Amino acid sequence: MQNKGLIKFFAILFALVSIYQLSFTFVANSVKSEAKAFAGDNPDKELKYLDSIGKVDVLNLGFTNFTYNEVKNKQLNKGLDLEGGINVILQISVKDVLKGLSNNSKNPVFNKSLADATANLEGNKTYLNKFFEAFEANSNGATKLASPDIFANRSLQGEGGIDFQMTDAQAQKVIKRKVDESIESAYKVLRERIDKFGVTQPNIQKLGETGRILVELPGAKDVDRIKKLLGGKAQLEFWETYKIEEIGNFLVATNEALKKTEVKKTETKTVAKDSLNALLTDAKDSVDVKKGNNPLFDKMLGQGGGPVLAYFAPKDTATINAYFKRPEIRILLAADQHNAKFVWSKPTTLKDAKGKEVEAVELYALKGNRDNVPAMSGGVVTDAKDTFDQLGKPAVSMQMNSQGAKVWEELTGRAFAQKSYIAIVLDNIVYSAPGVTSGPIAGGRSEITGSFDVAETKDLANVLNAGKLPASADIIQSTVVGPSLGQAAIDAGTISSVIGFLLVCLWMVFYYGKAGWYANLALLLNLLFLFGIMASFGFVLTLPGIAGIVLTLGTAVDANIIIFERAKEELREGKSLSEAVVASYGWHGAMRSIIDANVTHVLTGAILFIFGTGPIKGFALTLLIGIVTSLFTSIFIARIFIDRNIAGKGDLTFSTNITKNWFTNFHFDFIKIKKFTYIFSSIVVVVSLVSIFFVNGLDEGVDFVGGRTFQVKFEKPVDATAISDELSAAFGTPVEAKILGDDDQLKITTKYKIKEDGVAIDEEVNKKLYDALAKYFPNVSYEKFTNTFDGKRVGVLQASKVGASISEDIKTNSYWAVLGAMAVIFLYLMISFRKWQYSLGAIAAVAHDVIFVLGIYSLCYKFMPFHMEMDQHFIAAILTVIGYSMNDTVIVFDRIREFILGNRKGSFEDIVNASINTTLSRTLNTSLMMIIVLLTMFIFGGESIRGFIFAMLVGIVVGTYSSLFIATPVLVDTISKDDKHTIEDKHNKA
Repeated sequence: MQNKGLIKFFAILFALVSIYQLSFTFVANSVKSEAKAFAGDNPDKELKYLDSIGKVDVLNLGFTNFTYNEVKNKQLNKGLDLEGGINVILQISVKDVLKGLSNNSKNPVFNKSLADATANLEGNKTYLNKFFEAFEANSNGATKLASPDIFANRSLQGEGGIDFQMTDAQAQKVIKRKVDESIESAYKVLRERIDKFGVTQPNIQKLGETGRILVELPGAKDVDRIKKLLGGKAQLEFWETYKIEEIGNFLVATNEALKKTEVKKTETKTVAKDSLNALLTDAKDSVDVKKGNNPLFDKMLGQGGGPVLAYFAPKDTATINAYFKRPEIRILLAADQHNAKFVWSKPTTLKDAKGKEVEAVELYALKGNRDNVPAMSGGVVTDAKDTFDQLGKPAVSMQMNSQGAKVWEELTGRAFAQKSYIAIVLDNIVYSAPGVTSGPIAGGRSEITGSFDVAETKDLANVLNAGKLPASADIIQSTVVGPSLGQAAIDAGTISSVIGFLLVCLWMVFYYGKAGWYANLALLLNLLFLFGIMASFGFVLTLPGIAGIVLTLGTAVDANIIIFERAKEELREGKSLSEAVVASYGWHGAMRSIIDANVTHVLTGAILFIFGTGPIKGFALTLLIGIVTSLFTSIFIARIFIDRNIAGKGDLTFSTNITKNWFTNFHFDFIKIKKFTYIFSSIVVVVSLVSIFFVNGLDEGVDFVGGRTFQVKFEKPVDATAISDELSAAFGTPVEAKILGDDDQLKITTKYKIKEDGVAIDEEVNKKLYDALAKYFPNVSYEKFTNTFDGKRVGVLQASKVGASISEDIKTNSYWAVLGAMAVIFLYLMISFRKWQYSLGAIAAVAHDVIFVLGIYSLCYKFMPFHMEMDQHFIAAILTVIGYSMNDTVIVFDRIREFILGNRKGSFEDIVNASINTTLSRTLNTSLMMIIVLLTMFIFGGESIRGFIFAMLVGIVVGTYSSLFIATPVLVDTISKDDKHTIEDKHNKA
């Protein structure tokens, strides 16, 4: 082998770099183990221990030292399923961006188009494209996007902007660019917020042109805090407020008007109240005041004062908002109050008559105007810091620029003179509404106070400094994984990987003798290089990624199997050992088949990487890296060991005494029985399609239909059917509960309010879940039940949510991924083999395999003891099966091409049969390796990926069958008689 010295140099260098990179992971894990041992079962104590040694040197390499924080940042990244943490996909509201670009246009065509685009949100088109389509339909050419009252406004005029002479097509290009810039701005703001939050190794990505941003925070624990941090727009505003005495008459009039329209729900004694003051006083004295037919006042929890109109329960805010939006209610406002804006405070607490604390929010009325703009915007704030106020309570201090300082002085001066208040509003929530008691405030300094804790003020200062989002960001998909599940996944992945590796090594030595030992050494280096690359480039290791590594064990030996089988053939033809090795490693030996086979794997892996998200992208990445490292170690590293043996003892063997004659001179007429295999496969395909489309269907997972799932661990075994019935009654909508592994663990799925977003909705769903299951957790509080990060052994271990819009996109992308993989492979094979019949045979086999696997899932999902859902993991399995099936088929096709070019005598059918028989040892050996590692993962890999592995296991078996009994017979039946005769005549004359 040429350049052997150069290959050795790079192999040693690569190994040293990999060991260096992985040393950080080893040390970080060692320190974490020490922290866990020190803390026992106390997660907070463990975290404090790790924080305390953050700047302590824990790794000494002789030439340099590394602290624990440095080691932690350089370790191999682990995904949420291994580390625990939070994964969310945020949808930046393109609707908000468009409204902002139009300066909140009141144009009816514009607003109807926004409404139509929102109503048709589900589907694969972007919101912007749907808006353009709706605008075209609604305008009928009469209204242009470049109208002065829409996008040809002052803010968009000028160079690179929109002028009123533009056509809609020209305006669309500018609007699209502006929307893209807004999404990029949102991405930068979110990244800055996360960077300041302090999470180790966060992953933030823009997802194409969808306006979606993926945020993964391994190890993050405070779910609500993070959701608020990510979802908050950080739109800071300063508003003048009305006082209760100014707006009180409106509240009385509203209550009286509502009496006439609201249906009286209960027959109770009406409490006479002659004035608003009496009503509010009574409400203040007792939250338990007798209720009458007072639709507004009956919901009050307490009296306000100053800028606070009253206190209400958070659950009633939507109802109150709806009241105030009614035209017949708005008209009751005084003439100078028609632009009043009603908003709420952040939650606080009140005490009822019994002294019990109840949650409440304050109602404010802001002095609005025709343009609905505040007295001063938060854009003037140049710096924000978390601090403490004069009473020692957490607060946020702000410094304004010169323009803001001037406006602030005028605003506070006016408030002082009028004895009024200024509301500090963030994302439409009042944080404080102080009065001004000592005259105008100069210098541009202000302070936000309220019922904060230190974490809240830190986050508030963080988001203010990072800047506001150009539009709201809704969480449309989220997954929360507790650390206990992560550790279980690591344990399962480690066990399955070790067992799979040992079994593969044992078989290689048993079947190929000494050559098998060299293949195993190459395999060991392959794993070192694979992990080294992942650590070096900051790639994330996930549980499906571990499955990809275990699969790499099977595919990595495939190249060596092809080479060793070829070497055995060369030896049987009388060549010397060294000649056989040189021939088997040559392009006309095994190399062409290896390259062709692995290209199909690369193509399917690349498509999976493009269309996949989260853990599935990690699986695809691991496969792709594994292909590269496998080729390097199998072709070059194993060759170095083999050449060294030949140059030394020369006792290299490619088989053992037991296996040396296996498949030698084996002959079976595969083409002769093609009618039987066609009939069998046709029956299987028909049964599968009938089951899929007319009988059982498929068990579509949350990824495809949307919904919320909870993995709940109970204290003892439970009846899943009974739980499902109880939860369905509690939620008022069907809820599915399935056993997940053991009888004391359930996977609970619901679509309750899946189209609504927000922390409050998540809290409502969690509360309903807990209330319905509370009898099964007599000693577990709501907080402990829902907290996935406290090291508990019962309660919610994992929670996830997939919104309706993103589930539709996931489903569509999955279909395109499968079809795209088949199309790309068809084209590649047609180019490589220069006849479409080869491509057709391969695609027929792949289609057969996909339908077979889908059919098995459709027929079996109702009674199998593990989940067989059609989700992203399942699509990843299907694409892996496609790649493997192509790999098998290409090996046979390469041998057919070799025999045709080599002028092998006989009919075309004889050539095809000979090709299958001479590659049968390789086909069955590689299939066996794959089955061994997949069975290992299936048995030891954990419940969460069992269905994923089962799909690949079935696919490998049926893929082996189809490469022998579908692909080649289709090739034989579709190739023209003229081509057959040309091949046969050429060979028989040779």
